[in-house]
Amino acid sequence: MSIESQSVTEDEEQIGIEQPAHHPPAPADELFDISTTVDPSYVISLIRKLLPPTMNATATSDMVSGCVSATEGTNGSLVSQAEDNLTENKHETMDIIDQINTSNKQEGKDDSSDDQEKHVDPLVGDESWEEHGCILWDLATSRTHAELMVQNLVLEVILATLTVSQSPRVTEISLGIIGNLACHEVSRKEIASVKGLVEIIVEQLFVDDTPCLCEEFRLLTLCLQGNDSITWAKALQPENVLSRVLWVVENTLNPQLIEKSVGFLLTISESQDEVKAILLPNLVKLGLPVILINLLAFEISKVVGDERIPERYPVLDIILRAIEALTVIDSCSQELCSSKKLVHLLATLIKLGDKIEVATSCVTAAVLIANLLSDSDDLILELNQDLPFLQGLVDIFPFASDDLEARNAVWDIISRLLGQIQEGEISPLNLQQYVSILSSKSDLIEEELLDHQLAATNKDQETSTASIRTTALKRIDCIVSQWLALKDRVSPNNFGVNERDLGRLKDCCCKYRNDSVSSLVMQDVKGSSEKMLP
Repeated sequence: MSIESQSVTEDEEQIGIEQPAHHPPAPADELFDISTTVDPSYVISLIRKLLPPTMNATATSDMVSGCVSATEGTNGSLVSQAEDNLTENKHETMDIIDQINTSNKQEGKDDSSDDQEKHVDPLVGDESWEEHGCILWDLATSRTHAELMVQNLVLEVILATLTVSQSPRVTEISLGIIGNLACHEVSRKEIASVKGLVEIIVEQLFVDDTPCLCEEFRLLTLCLQGNDSITWAKALQPENVLSRVLWVVENTLNPQLIEKSVGFLLTISESQDEVKAILLPNLVKLGLPVILINLLAFEISKVVGDERIPERYPVLDIILRAIEALTVIDSCSQELCSSKKLVHLLATLIKLGDKIEVATSCVTAAVLIANLLSDSDDLILELNQDLPFLQGLVDIFPFASDDLEARNAVWDIISRLLGQIQEGEISPLNLQQYVSILSSKSDLIEEELLDHQLAATNKDQETSTASIRTTALKRIDCIVSQWLALKDRVSPNNFGVNERDLGRLKDCCCKYRNDSVSSLVMQDVKGSSEKMLP
C-alpha cells in the first residue's frame, strides 16, 4: 500500500467499495445502518484485532463492543450520542495501558534491558495483524471512516500497541494510521486529547527504521498544522528530541526521509509565532542553518553531475524552501547572509544550462538570493562580474511566469548587479560581454515585459513591480548606451552583439520604462484625487 494515501472525496465515497474476499464478514448481531461505504461493525472488528494480547481480551472486547451498542438506532449518525460511554471506555483503556507499563517495570523490562529489544508480542506484528492494520491505514484516508475509527477507540488501541511492541513494522503501520487520521481536522483534534499518546509518538523519533521515521515526520508535520500545535511544540521542545531530529536530517541518505524530515522543519519555520518561539531558537543553536546548507551542497552536487536522479528533485526543492523560510526570520537571516558558501551554491544552481527538470528549484534559488541581498549589500560583490550568473538569471523568467514574487526577485537581482557595474570601473571588453548577454536574451526580456500587467493582481503589487522593473530597465539602457559610445574603440564590427537583438533590447527599455513611469504617475494622481474626495 502507499505510505501516503490520498483522501477519498465525498463523491468517491458514494460509489461504494467492494470488500476483498479475505475480509471477514461482520457478525450478524452487529449490523446497523450508518452512512459509510464500509460496514461500521467491520471497521470495529478490525480495531479489535489490533488489541495487544497483553490486554485482557474479554475486557477490551466489551469495551469496544460498548461503542457498537451505542451506535444502534442512531439513524445514520456515527456515535455522537455515546460520549458518556466513550469517556468511560477511554478510562478503562488507560487503566489497562498503565497496567502494561507497571507489569513491564516489575518484569525488569526497562529501556536499558536487552530482553526488551528482543521482545515482540507474538500476535502483534504477525501477518494477520499487519493485514488488519493496513486495511485500517487505507480506510483512515476517508473522513467518515476516520471519525468512526476515532470514536471507537482506535487511538487508545494504537497507544497500547506502541507501548508493548518493539516491531518496526507495527510502529510504521500504527504511525501511518494516526497520520491518515491527522489529515482530517476532527480526528486530528482527538489525537492530542488521548493521555500519553503525544509523548509516545514523539518517542518514535528514536526508532532506527527509515519507514517508521518517514511516517513519524509526516504525522508530526500534520499535527503542527492543527489547532493543537502548541501542545506538539512543547512535546518536541526538549533538546535531546530536537538534536535527534537534526541528527536524522543530517545523516540519512534516503531521499524520502530527507524530504519528510526537512518538510517537518519547513513547517516549524512557517508555523504560528508561538510554535516558532518554542522550537526555532534551539534548532538554530543546534546548527539548523549549517545543516541545511550542507544538505543543499550535497543535492546540488547530484544535479550538476553527469547522472541526474529525478527522485532527488523534490528533495532539492524542499531544502531550498526551508532555507528560504529561515531568511525571513530575524534570528536566522543574519547567519545565512554571512554564508558565502550558500551564495555560491545558489549561483551554481542558477547557472545550470538545462533548467527544465529543476525549474522550480531555480526559481526558489532566485527568490532566496534576493532575500539575502536585501539583508546584506556586501553579498552582491560575490556575484559581481559573474557573466554566466546574469545569463542564467534571465533564463529563469519563463519558469517564473506565474510567480510575481519570483519575477520581482529576478528583476531586483539584475538591477543590483548592473548597479555595481555602473558604479565600478569596468573595461570596454567586459562591458561588451554584458551587452552581448543582455541583447541575446532580448526575446525573453520582451516576453516578460509583455506579460507583466497580467501578473499584477492588485495596485500595490503593480506599483512595487513597476518600480523594481523600471530601475532595472534604466540600468540596462544606461549600460547599452555606455557601450555604444565606446564600441568603435572596442569592436567596430560589433563582434558578439547582434544588431537586431540590440535594437529590440533598446526599444523594450524605452517603451516599458515610459509605460511604467506613466502608470506610476497615474496611480499617484488617482490616489491624490481619491484623498481629496469628501
